[in-house]
Amino acid sequence: MIQRVQSLYLLGALLANVAYYFMGQTNGASGQNQWSLDSVEVTLEMVLMVLIVWSIFKFKQRLHQFVLNRLSIILNFVLVGVFAYQSLSLPGEASASQKGIGVVLPIISIVFLVLANKAIKRDEDLVKSVDRLR
Repeated sequence: MIQRVQSLYLLGALLANVAYYFMGQTNGASGQNQWSLDSVEVTLEMVLMVLIVWSIFKFKQRLHQFVLNRLSIILNFVLVGVFAYQSLSLPGEASASQKGIGVVLPIISIVFLVLANKAIKRDEDLVKSVDRLR
């Protein structure tokens, strides 16, 4: 259900990943769009977006949703690692980041996913406590 708080957190994580994906698209000299993201980053972003959307629609299966969110968190850390590797392997000295706020967006996504997992855990504990009373 969309009105659950973890669904809103997952939507926030999805929006952060979509923003990162579209920030990697720049206009080339010929006027057409060119990707400034590496193919590994694009693939990770696509997989992350699919996992988060799938997790939003698995609201009836809380434990499955929890596992999908953990996998998304791991993939976001991999994305941050790929970005760190690419920025450290650039030749020359750069005073400012080339990606701008794009560095922070996967970290924001991780925060939203952790908050969603806490809300899912709280719901699961509530259901278990009600089942004990029956």
